[in-house]
Amino acid sequence: MNPPPENSPSVISEDDRDTAVRRLQEAYAEGHISHEEMDEGLHQALTAKTRNELVSALDLLPEESAGTTSTIAAVNGRIRRRGLWRVPRILKVESALGRVHLDLSRAVIEHPVIDVELQLGTGRAKITVPRDAIVDFEDLRTVWKEPLYKIRRRRSSPGGPRIRISGTMGLGRLKIRHARR
Repeated sequence: MNPPPENSPSVISEDDRDTAVRRLQEAYAEGHISHEEMDEGLHQALTAKTRNELVSALDLLPEESAGTTSTIAAVNGRIRRRGLWRVPRILKVESALGRVHLDLSRAVIEHPVIDVELQLGTGRAKITVPRDAIVDFEDLRTVWKEPLYKIRRRRSSPGGPRIRISGTMGLGRLKIRHARR
């Protein structure tokens, strides 16, 4: 089966749909949206056929201010974000003993610059960035192994988000790659 052409509306996966539903339910539980707004968003998310329709279901969620820092933390175990999720302007990831996988390829990125601060003890980290993203990890301190990153030679379109990665990696390795499509 051939993948859809790049200029056609993106087909969504069940993971994307599940992530959108979970985000709407969390926003309701935290008091950010009303019951009616949650029902409307859930209906949109469950009946969406394209990525744009699914993203519009998340438009009900409050926008994060540019100075907001979100933290994902775990002492041990795995930290994973993938599918359709809204990337905050500043994302702090803390893990003492686990693996980290951040997939930004399908995420909703509303800011031209995203700062990802890693504070990792042991364990690997993998970050998948959008095809047109510009990656900067000059402020990342590594104790054991240097990050693996292959710079994209061809840019599909200029003006992608800039992903700045900083912080400290202990006894693990960071792999950064661009999404294939």
